[in-house]
Amino acid sequence: MTSAYIDTYYKRSLIQQQPYSPLQASIDVETCIIGGGLAGLSTALELSRRGRSVALLEANRIAWGASGRNGGFVSPGYACDLEKIENHVGLDHARDLYRLSIEGVSIVTENIRSLAIADAASVSGIYSVIRYDGGNELLAYRDRMARDFGETLTYVPRDELRQILRSPKYHQALYAPASFHFHPLNYCQALAREISRLGGQIHEGTRALSVDLDRPEKVICTAGGQIKAQHVVFAGGGYTDRLCGKLNRAYLPIATYILLTEKNPDLVKSAVSTEAGIGDDRRAGDYYRIVDGGRLLWGGRITTRTSDPANLAQLLRQEMVSTYPQLAGLKVEIAWSGLMSYARHLMPQIGRLAPGIWHATAFGGHGMNTTSIGGRLIAEAIAGESDRFRLFSPFGLPWNGGPFGLIAAQLTYWNYQLQDRWRERKSRVEPQIA
Repeated sequence: MTSAYIDTYYKRSLIQQQPYSPLQASIDVETCIIGGGLAGLSTALELSRRGRSVALLEANRIAWGASGRNGGFVSPGYACDLEKIENHVGLDHARDLYRLSIEGVSIVTENIRSLAIADAASVSGIYSVIRYDGGNELLAYRDRMARDFGETLTYVPRDELRQILRSPKYHQALYAPASFHFHPLNYCQALAREISRLGGQIHEGTRALSVDLDRPEKVICTAGGQIKAQHVVFAGGGYTDRLCGKLNRAYLPIATYILLTEKNPDLVKSAVSTEAGIGDDRRAGDYYRIVDGGRLLWGGRITTRTSDPANLAQLLRQEMVSTYPQLAGLKVEIAWSGLMSYARHLMPQIGRLAPGIWHATAFGGHGMNTTSIGGRLIAEAIAGESDRFRLFSPFGLPWNGGPFGLIAAQLTYWNYQLQDRWRERKSRVEPQIA
């Protein structure tokens, strides 16, 4: 029996479809994909479009984890800053990687168009805002993106920004018209339907219990059957289990949190007068958007704890009200969390462990575009079309540090918070918002 989706805005507005049946047989396919989030779905779709035989196993429901619970923002880039990527691999290599992230956005855009996914409810535009006076930095970044990647970004000065986002916290912003936000769970379900239509096999409620990878023909065993495949792709994200020890030791499960407010269009519009998405530049900063004609979907915070704090909704609401005091009367209807996978280097882990053994994981912090390109690169490699996945090889699968890695990650996050607060305090300007 498949597990139900946890209660989120996306579950409440999901276009319902019948669950895919658990595996109850022994089957042979070219590729078995373990994990039914966006990375696994993207890989399966790319392979199915190439006429390859695919079986996708999901322990719960399609996009049950972070892929179906996230903020729904689609934009270029990675969780790791471009400057840090350049320092690690050099300028030209970093530019190739950034272009891949732009391609990932294009993949999602084209899927929505070609599959006519109206229920993805795509809305154009994302504002990247800053909480300190950094206009010159934003202008320099805008110019660089235009020069190096042909990316169009619009600079928004303080006075103009505060007519759009009526908060004393924000100073300037960059507006990205080609980025967008959408309903990720409906999108993932649409990809699953297309995979099935093309002949791919999807099995929900089917946990891979063991794998035998030490032979040309891999064997994946489940409670109800088994799969023999030439290729296995591990795409478990933040819910990666111990089937593949090297992957399990190379990622950190990080929790992020989201709330949904009551529907109150007039009150919400008194603070946020745009349908575009908004995110600030702090590490694990706030990101939010208007949904359902007058609700705020607000996300932020990260922790290394995998259980929800008892006061989850209150913690997030404090962030919202500290940013927009006029929303003090706006009630919260529901709050939820999800586990993302992060590598220590903050880059996706896309690659090959051994002949026929692939992985696509660690997409935390920037998953919508990077999972899409990860699926394409793995499919290209399996089909013998390219080895573009090697662009991620320099980052590898470093050990996550075990329990010490989680402690270090939490301490690092707290340190970033202190740095952010200090930077904001140095340039604090809080004029009255009329």
